[in-house]
Amino acid sequence: MDINLFNRLLEINPGRGINRSDNPKVYEKDIYYKEYQELNNQQNISTYLETQGILMMLTAKFLNPQLFKHPEHKPIPVKIAEALNYILVNLHINLSVHLLASRANQNVDYFSRQFMQHTGTRPLNYINQKRVERAQYLMATSRMSYSEICTQTGFDNLSYFSKTFKKLTGMSPSEYKKQIYQVGFNH
Repeated sequence: MDINLFNRLLEINPGRGINRSDNPKVYEKDIYYKEYQELNNQQNISTYLETQGILMMLTAKFLNPQLFKHPEHKPIPVKIAEALNYILVNLHINLSVHLLASRANQNVDYFSRQFMQHTGTRPLNYINQKRVERAQYLMATSRMSYSEICTQTGFDNLSYFSKTFKKLTGMSPSEYKKQIYQVGFNH
């Protein structure tokens, strides 16, 4: 059923898709947004409502509380949510638990406990996970060298980058890049 819904979504919304970019900073920004906004403005009410209905049906499957491990889990405090956002936006700079705790105006130990309680991982582990995810994205969407990716993702040196990458993914950056070419993601 999901495949049929996606096919119908594509059928009634021609000209849509993910525009590939080697630069994640421009991905889906103004030019694409304006193009999509113009396509939205050209839709008739019937197509618009059908599109919204399909999107709601597909999204609703992910909102079932039984899918989550801890449905009774409390909401993430604002200071932790802000730290998560800050990390994602600033992966390229030197991030430390001390910096994050200071930004949240909290003691380092208290901040670390709160972070662990609400994310299930320690702050530095989270930072490294997000850096490796960004590195994977850059490997798949750009032709950057490993040293450029290392700089873009905030790793101090290539050795630490490679070690962390292998620890978190189970393969070295070159093995991962080779896998990308085998699957055909990077042209």
